[in-house]
Amino acid sequence: MQNHTPLRLLLCALLAQTGTAAMAQDPLSYARYDQVRTTDLHLDLKADFGRKTLSGYAELTLNWLDKSARSLVLDTRQLSIAKVQVLQPNGRWAPASYMMDKPDAEKGQALRIALANQPEKVRVYYRTAPTASALQWMTPQQTMSGKRPFMFSQSETIDARSWAPVQDTPAVRFTYSARVDAPSGLRVVMSAENDQKANGQGGWKFKMPQPIPSYLLAIAIGEIEVRNLGPRTAVYAEPARIDAAAHELADTEKMIDAAESLYGPYRWGRYDMLVLPPSFPIGGMENPRMTFLTPTMIAGDRSLVDLIAHELAHSWSGNLVTNASWKHWWLNEGFTTYVTTRIVESLYGAEVAEMGLQLEQEELFASLKDIPVPKQALITRDPDTGTATYTDEGLAYPKGAWLLHTLEQRAGRAVFDPFLRGWFDQHAFQSATTEQFVSYLQKNLLAQHPEVMTQAELDEWLYGAGVPASARRVTSPRLAGLDAQRDAWLKGELATPSLATKNWIAIEWMHFLNDIDGKAGAAQLKELDQAFGLAKSGNNEVAFRFYLASVKAGYDVRAPLKSFLLSVGRKKFVVPLYTALLKNPADRDWALALYKEARPRYHPDTQKAVNKLLEKK
Repeated sequence: MQNHTPLRLLLCALLAQTGTAAMAQDPLSYARYDQVRTTDLHLDLKADFGRKTLSGYAELTLNWLDKSARSLVLDTRQLSIAKVQVLQPNGRWAPASYMMDKPDAEKGQALRIALANQPEKVRVYYRTAPTASALQWMTPQQTMSGKRPFMFSQSETIDARSWAPVQDTPAVRFTYSARVDAPSGLRVVMSAENDQKANGQGGWKFKMPQPIPSYLLAIAIGEIEVRNLGPRTAVYAEPARIDAAAHELADTEKMIDAAESLYGPYRWGRYDMLVLPPSFPIGGMENPRMTFLTPTMIAGDRSLVDLIAHELAHSWSGNLVTNASWKHWWLNEGFTTYVTTRIVESLYGAEVAEMGLQLEQEELFASLKDIPVPKQALITRDPDTGTATYTDEGLAYPKGAWLLHTLEQRAGRAVFDPFLRGWFDQHAFQSATTEQFVSYLQKNLLAQHPEVMTQAELDEWLYGAGVPASARRVTSPRLAGLDAQRDAWLKGELATPSLATKNWIAIEWMHFLNDIDGKAGAAQLKELDQAFGLAKSGNNEVAFRFYLASVKAGYDVRAPLKSFLLSVGRKKFVVPLYTALLKNPADRDWALALYKEARPRYHPDTQKAVNKLLEKK
């Protein structure tokens, strides 16, 4: 316990009052946001690459809902707290008494601040740990130029608390500002207004005028250049990657126009994007005003830009209307996956969107065999667990989207599109639950069109396993033609050079490779590689699927696979590949040695995922 004021006895008395009631809300947060809510956050931080820390203070502006409350509880993980201050009515800062709970492996530690009254502002002075779960500190050797270090954050779902003491729950939204000191020659960017002309003198300054949940706090520091793409879009990237990134993302402004035509105005000012080093653990993170992206989406032919459409779609589903806790994850990701298909259709045509949707549905069914039945629901009927991991995180994307596609198909777009836009408009800058959506659905669509879906079928979608039998699967004529070739090739009736792949786009290759995974032999995969150079494909989605099928078939792709796993840290690719390698006794020792070499290059989130695999083995 740190003891700075005579409030020690008051503090101890308050702990019993605040210790358990928070579990009635978001159980992944210690915050008592029924008593007090953060309305604004200001961060004043210094980045130390030598120590791999951020240090400074967080100033929280508070709205007291419970007039009897005399404590503030914040979420932290591995933060070293130096002192806490409160703003007095006379404008001076005074010390406050606080204590830290014992650390919890998942939730971190509650920071409990005892208060004599209800101050408007509280300051927490702190330092992050070098092992902060949200932050990856990269050496110069891990960057493209090899000259300067790099750091980036990934706060979703509950890792913002590892670099800022906050009410780390999507139920709480706040505006924020920041001032960050960084080494000379490095640019700092955040999920806020970024001044392209800033040079960092006096610190890099930021302001986010729209209220966001804590998981959308984001920061990156490194050798970063910027290139404008349109009147409200730009791409940021390492100098050696900026040209390729700008080429790949050239259609972003058109995507915003397409989304606005469907779901109303873009409400975040600018839509800029930061292409990160390959160790970024996910495809993209929808941090408002500065989406973070994996470079694995750069294929050279804009064939993987549906990832951009997905992150942009979050500007309505997720960022504008946010799941109130992680139990309701499908409200973010299922809605966004649906909106992504609509944006892709608007820009690239119904045929491409249809192929993408079929691939999405096929991969959903393929995933079910690895998902326990209780986790196949979109949401549970249990009291709010707050965590998406109670159900399956990945399943929320395609299954949630499929529910919305079903409603759209039955109601017709003339009815469904205004309905969905109304959901975004009426709940803008709010956090919502599944129950709120169901109420909105019943009132604004099903009451007028009861034939669209019965309550029993809706319950099956939300609470049932798998996909309801009533769901209509998409069948693309173009993919059906490809399937005929695939079947003939697998049977040996069609020679590999005779595969009519000349006009295949990435989706078709992905579909083909998914379907031969576990069916094609090593000789067939070798022929594919020799004919089409798949092991050296510049499209990472295609290369990943080819490597996966090759490992299972016993075709030797160790050289390109090693290069891939040493350079790419995206969990979507890394975890399945290590899973396949570890299952094969002949590959196990090689995979363990490779992971030992690659592990320092991966983000903590990716390390954690692969470590779990090793524990199982």
